[in-house]
Amino acid sequence: MARKQVHLAAHFPGVNNTTVWSDPRSESQISFDSFVHLARTAERGKFDFFFLAEGLRLRELKGRIHDLDVVGRPESLTVLSALAAVTSHLGLAATVNSTFNEPYEVARRLSTLDHLSGGRAAWNVVTSFDAFTGENFRRGGYLAEADRYTRAAEFLQTARELWDSWRPGAVVADPVRGEFVRPEGIETFRHDGRHIGISGRFNVPRGPQGHPVIIQAGDSEQGREFAASSADVIFSRHSRLEDGRAFYRDVKARLAKYGRRPDDLKIFPAVTCVLGDTEEEAAERAAEIRRAQVSPQNAIVFLEAIWGRDLSHVDPDGPLPDIEPDLGEGVSKGRAQFRGDRSATVRQWRELARQKGLTVRELVIEVTGRQTFVGTARSVADQIDEFVQTDAADGFIFVPHLTPKGLDDLVDQVVPLLQEKGVFRADYTGSTLRDHLGLGASRTPHARS
Repeated sequence: MARKQVHLAAHFPGVNNTTVWSDPRSESQISFDSFVHLARTAERGKFDFFFLAEGLRLRELKGRIHDLDVVGRPESLTVLSALAAVTSHLGLAATVNSTFNEPYEVARRLSTLDHLSGGRAAWNVVTSFDAFTGENFRRGGYLAEADRYTRAAEFLQTARELWDSWRPGAVVADPVRGEFVRPEGIETFRHDGRHIGISGRFNVPRGPQGHPVIIQAGDSEQGREFAASSADVIFSRHSRLEDGRAFYRDVKARLAKYGRRPDDLKIFPAVTCVLGDTEEEAAERAAEIRRAQVSPQNAIVFLEAIWGRDLSHVDPDGPLPDIEPDLGEGVSKGRAQFRGDRSATVRQWRELARQKGLTVRELVIEVTGRQTFVGTARSVADQIDEFVQTDAADGFIFVPHLTPKGLDDLVDQVVPLLQEKGVFRADYTGSTLRDHLGLGASRTPHARS
């Protein structure tokens, strides 16, 4: 039986708690040179795609700008359009919010990127019900949580209608006759729905992929169903082997009712990697990185997000505070909010801290997870292969802790071993992102023939 092929993608770390910006090897998170280095490293490693996240408002903590955000958040599609000129095969994926944008403009920008890159564009469709972020937009406010996926589904459907309004080969220039022929291949569009009502003609020809690759990252019941019905790739947070297998089975089992096959949706957990010459050295490096990622200040910030109150008086190297959580609005804005039972979480953390004798900082390090793949290059290659061969993932999106050189060791040391195993490409065999993912334009959901 043929072994499954591993898919790899790279995330530009940007502004998040993974990034160790205080490391002397860390460079600019906004300079184009940084984007170029990471993208070219990923392409040298024959990765499927390069991914940029999105931030639509600077986060705040107790009314002050969150320190990680001050480096800025460039607009993703603009950066990827520039990267299209300095890469030749690497897929280019952008997060674009379906709550605070409009289908015509997003479809136009993505189709443009697909043309500029020769068929390498991808769209990570995300939603938001955050009123704080919504204040940045002309219509203001926010979308009710119950409506965010219904709008996202309608938004994506509308974008596909726009892309499909140009049939393949719709316009052909005849230089002898000096005119265009077959303009009837450009259809008018009209969409009248609950969230969107537009009509007219789309002004960008059909892209090389037909539709850009569609990515989705939700883990809720609605998010999983949306991915099963509409996405080509789903980002997963399940980077533990057994959790990954359960998620994989659940999502793949949903595809059949939409007339889709298991290979029509690729599952990519977001992961990290720490390498060493020995297992012990790798473990020591991983511990050092976790301590750098969870600084004393970040430990308190994380605690405040759960407690929902000012804890600046708490010693990060001391015990958890005795104070009970405030279940109101909280002190953190513009970042992913904790969605569970805060009181129950606080009780669990107190018990964990008591059992293991953990300080605040040590507890935050414990509960926020560890690096996914830690070890020698050989053992990490074996772990990656095991995930894919045992149906815990189809591939991985690597999130390095350093900008922009955090991917270098993975590409130089681990990728050759995956190639040696015969589970990862030695070179690109196609030119489009759909080629890399094994999807093909004809397998795009809802595409016209």
